[in-house]
Amino acid sequence: MLKAIITNPYRKQKTTIMKKPHLVIIAIGALFTSLALSSFSSLPTLFLGRKVANNAYQTGEILKYRIHYGPVNAGLVSMSVLPQSTIINGKNTYTLRLEGETLKSFDWAYKVRDKFESWVDQESQAPLRYAKTVRENTYYNQDVAIYDHDNKKLRNKQGELTIPQYTQDIASAIYYLRNLDYANATIGKQFPVDVYIDNQVYSLPITYKGKEVIKTDLGKIRCIKIKPKLVVDRVFKHADALTVWVTDDANHIPVRIEGEIYVGSIKVDLIQHQGLKNAFSAKVL
Repeated sequence: MLKAIITNPYRKQKTTIMKKPHLVIIAIGALFTSLALSSFSSLPTLFLGRKVANNAYQTGEILKYRIHYGPVNAGLVSMSVLPQSTIINGKNTYTLRLEGETLKSFDWAYKVRDKFESWVDQESQAPLRYAKTVRENTYYNQDVAIYDHDNKKLRNKQGELTIPQYTQDIASAIYYLRNLDYANATIGKQFPVDVYIDNQVYSLPITYKGKEVIKTDLGKIRCIKIKPKLVVDRVFKHADALTVWVTDDANHIPVRIEGEIYVGSIKVDLIQHQGLKNAFSAKVL
């Protein structure tokens, strides 16, 4: 189950977000989160090689989530911006890490230990390197990618891949989406995002659905509601089966993710946060 929430098309399937994991991770921001009001007002600005202000997160931030499969607590997800800054090709980077695992009490059904990492240029908010390690029952898979955004190329163990400039990956997409400007968005507005997944690039538009106040374990929170487009397959019932709520403040933290699948439903809830860049002002006092 958690496998659908933490990993995704690792089985060489040609669907955009085929298994619950990648989906949640893009949505968790995606992902959601994935996805802080920034200084740019329109998406095209991001694709001109200009500097992109990061107003949403900082080094040392840690977010933790509980995953439910129906009424069952099935696993945990953590999202971290590591304290250290790595220099790659003369550029200072953020080290972004996403980790997901099933609870030991759920391992008997399906054991998951997954990790995604991305090294993101602090000026352009574009990933320079990406690594994943996926362990799901007896399945094991790794991937490492190096980006060349100037020449629209990516190198991995399969060779070289042509990509749209500033393509994101599973980890970087969540944090990238947190810096989109939803301030003037109208219901139905779409934000296009290109995401690299297992030697393929997918176009995954995010649709703005308005604002809501939701009840969570952390209290009532003012949220922005968004939906990532999905491919209808054997996992998801329809193209808008997943909904993501992010905080309506300068952090744009993914707070909740809900999805309908053919067998039951999934729900991911924020349970802990620390090291936020901005005050958690979306919480209703």
